[in-house]
Amino acid sequence: MAKDINHLNLPVIPKEKRPEAALKIFGEMLKYKRSLRLYLDVCTHCGACAEQCHSYLGTKDFYNMPVARVDLVRRVYKKVFAPGQSIFRSWDGVKNIDQETINLWYKYFYQCNQCRRCSIFCPKGIDTAEITIAMRELLAHLGLVPRFHAGITKNMKNTGNNMGTPFPAILDGIKFLEEELKEETGLNIPIPMDKKGAEVLFNPSSSDLYTNTDGLMAVSKIFYKAGVSWTLSSRIAETANFGLFFHEPTMREHNRKLMEAGKELGVQRIVAGECGHGWRTWRMFTGTINGPLPFPVVHLFEEVLGYYREGCIQFDKSKNPEVVTYHDPCNYARGGDLIEQPRELLGACVERYVKMSPTAQYSYCCGGGSGILMEEAMDLRMALGHAKAESVRNTNADILCAPCAICKAQLPVVMDYYKVNVKVKGLSDLMGRALIL
Repeated sequence: MAKDINHLNLPVIPKEKRPEAALKIFGEMLKYKRSLRLYLDVCTHCGACAEQCHSYLGTKDFYNMPVARVDLVRRVYKKVFAPGQSIFRSWDGVKNIDQETINLWYKYFYQCNQCRRCSIFCPKGIDTAEITIAMRELLAHLGLVPRFHAGITKNMKNTGNNMGTPFPAILDGIKFLEEELKEETGLNIPIPMDKKGAEVLFNPSSSDLYTNTDGLMAVSKIFYKAGVSWTLSSRIAETANFGLFFHEPTMREHNRKLMEAGKELGVQRIVAGECGHGWRTWRMFTGTINGPLPFPVVHLFEEVLGYYREGCIQFDKSKNPEVVTYHDPCNYARGGDLIEQPRELLGACVERYVKMSPTAQYSYCCGGGSGILMEEAMDLRMALGHAKAESVRNTNADILCAPCAICKAQLPVVMDYYKVNVKVKGLSDLMGRALIL
């Protein structure tokens, strides 16, 4: 648990005061989070979600069933906040908030990947991820935030990227990648920084600067070939937004920083890189939390698909002869309207594509979603990734295309743990390989 959360501007609440504070915060949330009250009211305990949740399937922990996890909150809601009176309340396990309740909330709401798969199978459409987000925010207001999440958001606030990389180091990294591009292609392909008046502000995952560099190099080649003026921003080089997972003010601040960077540079649109939850934030929340968009925010796959359909770029499939399968990041398929676009691009740049099952909006989470990437949670991460590992194993693919920064951090470890012989790559990597310059 994090000790330093000053950057979140949250009050320090002594442990003995937390139950009282939690009850007050919960009551306030119910006033403005309409979905929270709705989802707590309408569940019929049918159990349809249980066997569809990779968290429960991987851990077999009763409280990792979505319905049981939410009941940890619902039993307080029914006792204190639900409208009317019921002679059946004594059967519902209703109780006040105490330290044991808070401990259970912290344990189990940080075992939910916020993948939203349960909502696909729930006959009422209950989105447990929304409840998880709300309860993590409540816990944050009690001072309870994992060290990993606190560290990432602190880095983002201080440096404009999750890795905490200072600007001079970013420039050094870009110079190195430009040299790599020159060596690979023989062409002077730039990676511009703070170029005013550029058509596109590209907002990558910061991991693309150091660990997933093939992705950023591929994007640079694509913009070069398409003849599109583009730039990165020194103010923000991060499409991920950990605020979505547990703290709305942080989500809003990060989102606003990107909008301001785009305005300062005078770009026509922002193109978001390979990050599932970051994309969901830009696509689904920006207009609500920071007002009308001054320009469109589109995903890299939408942008590149436009170039491909217009004939601005072409691919040579023979450059990717391996058998490739596609992993749907949760926040693309269930939260960001990105299902067919990446598949069309994949079909254009690989020779042999094999469909995974389940797929699209039914696909299993990688097990690292919502920021559950902590080293100390490795056993949990492997349990959460088991369902996805078996899905991949059944494809007999050589390459697992996983176009999300969190998925690219989680899945190689999961595949190695479960002895699934597959290489994990982003879609950008495969497009960059096949691009005809």
